Amino acid sequence: MSDYNKIVVGTDGSKSSLLAVERAAKIAAAFDATLIIGCAYYENQEQASKTLRQDSVTILGDEKAQANLASGKEHAEKFGVTKVETAVRPGTPVQALMSIVNDNKADLLIVGNRGINSLTGRLLGSVPADVARQSDCDVMIVHTVN
Repeated sequence: MSDYNKIVVGTDGSKSSLLAVERAAKIAAAFDATLIIGCAYYENQEQASKTLRQDSVTILGDEKAQANLASGKEHAEKFGVTKVETAVRPGTPVQALMSIVNDNKADLLIVGNRGINSLTGRLLGSVPADVARQSDCDVMIVHTVN
């Protein structure tokens, strides 16, 4: 197994996404890696309404995304990670995470499992399943919801 130098984790501010942040922080601390916490947002309600998938929290505007990142960073730092960055991108969670992973040449992407076992997730896809298919780096899907 190769070392992980840059680890990306997504958060939408939900309790389940903070469980993914916690797992990512512990792994980043173990590898002395840089943890990059990412958050997607929609620029307006019209864009948010266009998405067929409703398995993630809809975040309208950059300010809410920045607040989620600040709380995610604070949470991550409780688990011994010393190098924490944040990144925010407009668009769907999948688009945003893929952009953050590619821009940072990440070695590992960590996401929660929300939506993967739902009917909508099975019919339309889910964030964890979609990023696993699209990512060029390792993907860890953390069990955050039953």
